[in-house]
Amino acid sequence: MTTSEQVDPAEATLPIDGNRSVNLLYLVHRIPYPPDKGDRIRAFHIIRHLSRFANIDLACLTDEPISEESKKALERYCRRVAIVKQTSLRKWSQVFTFLGRGRTATEGAFHSNSLHSLVSHWVAHQHYDACLASSSAMAPYLQSQGLRTVRAIVDLVDVDSQKWLDYAAVARAPKKWLYRLEGNRLRRLEQELPTWARAVTLISEPEASLYRSFAMPGEIHVISNGVDQVYFKPREIEQEKGCVFVGALDYLPNIDAASWFCQEVWPEVHRRHPEARMRIVGRQPVAEVCKLSEIPGVEVVGTVADVRPYLARAAIVVAPLRIARGLQNKVLEALAMGKATLASPQALEGLRDPQDLPAIIASSAREWINLTDDLIANSEHRRELGIKGRQYVERRYSWETSLSQFERLLGIPVSQNGKSKDLQANGKGNHTPLALARGAHS
Repeated sequence: MTTSEQVDPAEATLPIDGNRSVNLLYLVHRIPYPPDKGDRIRAFHIIRHLSRFANIDLACLTDEPISEESKKALERYCRRVAIVKQTSLRKWSQVFTFLGRGRTATEGAFHSNSLHSLVSHWVAHQHYDACLASSSAMAPYLQSQGLRTVRAIVDLVDVDSQKWLDYAAVARAPKKWLYRLEGNRLRRLEQELPTWARAVTLISEPEASLYRSFAMPGEIHVISNGVDQVYFKPREIEQEKGCVFVGALDYLPNIDAASWFCQEVWPEVHRRHPEARMRIVGRQPVAEVCKLSEIPGVEVVGTVADVRPYLARAAIVVAPLRIARGLQNKVLEALAMGKATLASPQALEGLRDPQDLPAIIASSAREWINLTDDLIANSEHRRELGIKGRQYVERRYSWETSLSQFERLLGIPVSQNGKSKDLQANGKGNHTPLALARGAHS
């Protein structure tokens, strides 16, 4: 059910009818459906995986309209669902209030009195074996009355403080100062998380190594993403000459990547291949991205219901990220679809076994121009890269394998054959995958 800032927390309580032995409270900073950007993809697959073993009570925030389809999709996997609405005015007011108190904008943006009250009410009326908090934004809720004695895991995913410091490195004043302030303050919060939680999890070994370099002593684990290899699979379709970039187009790293590629790389590629097209696909393109359509051969497609046809038709998938944290879903999905993928070192940093990676790496504008030119002209090379890319994700990026580590950290009973005792006892565990509505990912 959906709750607002004014709702009585008791109204968000549904009858408890789960039959699994483990009760899990999952706190997420954005509603995890539809899985159309990075944080939502991870959170949704965590829910779908853990619902096989645990009764999940999901509490999350939203600042956008929620469809009935989204609520029903989550209710399929969760025992209880509460979606707390935030208004933009309240959100920004809290950002400035928290900054004025010497705290972080992140804490202010995701602070909700209603969500705190809801969590306290649920904890008072339900025993929880574990609590999973998604990102540093949700970590402060672990200090709620009644949760301090519950086994808690913070799924930090990425080192967000470093993201803000990376933004500061490329921004101009006054944004540079604000980004640096947020990065430094958020780092102090992240540093203390191992003293609050049973464990902290991150999405890749580079992120975990960075986090270990400044965090307090504690359990720090890598739990990678996977990719839906049934949904994202190769298609036998005629390819168009050209490239595609997929990403949430209101997200600074994607805005920077698309702008840089279209301005510094694409004009020369288009001069060499006048018939080629560069398509930019993703949700909520900002004005800076829309303006790129003025460059010859560039088409800003924007929001789509399904990114797969655009990936399938393109000769090359490009990921020219200059600012990147963690693991890029856009790269995994391109590889899963058997696409020739050309990417920056930053876009590939979070992947396992980079020495075996079938993507081509480009750094300078000249490298990007020449490698894009070569791939457009060489269909056999593209085909070979696509086959190797699909094999790479099949070997390394299964959601089932990656997320199974959460079971141990959350205290879910596991038998010797790796399946939940509760699952065996009830004969349950198979969920037919949803026909997911896919936009572009971050």
